[in-house]
Amino acid sequence: MVTPGSDSKKVAPEVIAEYTVRTLQRTVPAAVPAIVFLSGGQSEEEATLNLNAMNKLQTKKPWNLSFSFGRALQQSTLKAWSGKTENEEKARAAFLVRCKANSEATLGTYKGDATLAEGASESLHVKDYKY
Repeated sequence: MVTPGSDSKKVAPEVIAEYTVRTLQRTVPAAVPAIVFLSGGQSEEEATLNLNAMNKLQTKKPWNLSFSFGRALQQSTLKAWSGKTENEEKARAAFLVRCKANSEATLGTYKGDATLAEGASESLHVKDYKY
């Protein structure tokens, strides 16, 4: 996704969507069946809202735009679970919320109405992270 740098001011999902899709239109052949996005340090909710905005755009998008989120699908689930057996049901519920939200985002129908579990709106960016 085309997003501002981590130290920059946040922009609306619609801005990210427009720049991302425009970049894809200029560089990715229509024969490519799908493009999946990592969250890139965005919060769970930011990544979902940005994916949703891309899929809502009324423009030529010959590819399926979807997600391959790791941390942005698991953060609130892991916080809910906290490694405790007694929290497993709470963790399942948090995971289902994120899965449903991202599923809707791939269709452009997410309304931003997911019940945000703890951690869902926290940035997952790690400054100066080295791979």
